[in-house]
Amino acid sequence: MGKKTSEKSALAVSRLKEPGLHFVGGVSGLALQVIASGARSWILRVTIGGKRRDMGLGGFPDVPLAMARDKAREAREQIRKGIDPIEEVKAARSALIAARASAFTFEQAAKSFMAAHEAGWKNAKHQSQWTNTLATYAYPVIGAMLVRDITLPHILKILEPMWTTKTETAKRVRGRIEKVLDYATTKGYRNGDNPARWRGHLDNLLAKPAKLAKVKHLEALPYSDMGPFMADLRKQEGMGARALGFAILTAARSGEVRGATWKEVDLKMATWTIPAERMKAGKEHCVPLSDDAVALLNAMPKLAGCLLLFPSGKGTQLSDMTLTAVLRRMDAPAVPHGFRSSFRDWAGETTAYPREVIEHALAHQLKDKAEAAYARGTLFDKRRRLMADWARYCRTVQRKGTVTPIKGRKSA
Repeated sequence: MGKKTSEKSALAVSRLKEPGLHFVGGVSGLALQVIASGARSWILRVTIGGKRRDMGLGGFPDVPLAMARDKAREAREQIRKGIDPIEEVKAARSALIAARASAFTFEQAAKSFMAAHEAGWKNAKHQSQWTNTLATYAYPVIGAMLVRDITLPHILKILEPMWTTKTETAKRVRGRIEKVLDYATTKGYRNGDNPARWRGHLDNLLAKPAKLAKVKHLEALPYSDMGPFMADLRKQEGMGARALGFAILTAARSGEVRGATWKEVDLKMATWTIPAERMKAGKEHCVPLSDDAVALLNAMPKLAGCLLLFPSGKGTQLSDMTLTAVLRRMDAPAVPHGFRSSFRDWAGETTAYPREVIEHALAHQLKDKAEAAYARGTLFDKRRRLMADWARYCRTVQRKGTVTPIKGRKSA
């Protein structure tokens, strides 16, 4: 039991300046503690579980005498009921600290997720796509929300307005939100099911994307028109025309061609080795160069201090629009990437080359796992003959339906 004393008035308490513990009466054990610096605070001296404890009740004069007595009475009533008020205060403070530590907004979680996975992404464009789509569609709705508070209605508010009009974009946004929330759950910032998950959840509320999205194939030039087109392309001026011609002869992607360097090319061996970090599949790809492709490169000027095969006038990488602009000037009904389809159609419909050879030439990953397991090699020699035949076809106008023979082909 705390020390009992006569009740002091508020005025008397305000005059207590000597360092030490001054019991003020009214509630047993209530005292004003004065320290050497002059700071004053309330202390309630109590016995809990047979042990004497001093409990802080706040500073003076922020907590006046009357409020200090009320707090002291409440604390003693808790003790009488078997509750330790000191531990209650500690628990409340700990919960507040934990709550502040878990105050992780969706935007913070998204940026943390992207930073954690940046090294595993193929290129800066990937992160840019993540940043732009989340900033455009997710952040305005849930960016400032704590991840633990995000629920199904918030996700639907983001997705429903664009699900039927921008289906492909909506799919990507949903998937990215799901990954960020999974990340936040693993980090301990939220609990429960992920409101952005698709299977068994959003698939019950939103139409299947396959039923909505109309597949729009990239415009491709019919392979029967390649001869006249290539003849016209060779007459075009500029680096974009040369890069487009090389992309067609190698059946490569625009980005692979625009980023190609002289270090990747061996003109003596007639090969172009694209490193894994520049390939869509993340796997090194060696392209056999036809005589036409080698001749094109031999005719290219080499700029001092620039390693790019097809640099811009400033010595930087060409933009994809540079190649598109060439096609527009030629009034060609195609896009740069569409020539890979032209090559695929020509090889599949007019030649006897095996499907796996054609797919390797396009650097495609075989979807059939059993087929892929047997196609461990690169089929390089067969691909060299295929690309030579393609270059020959692009130099001439051929009749539809003719089959290009495979010279020296050995039976499999």
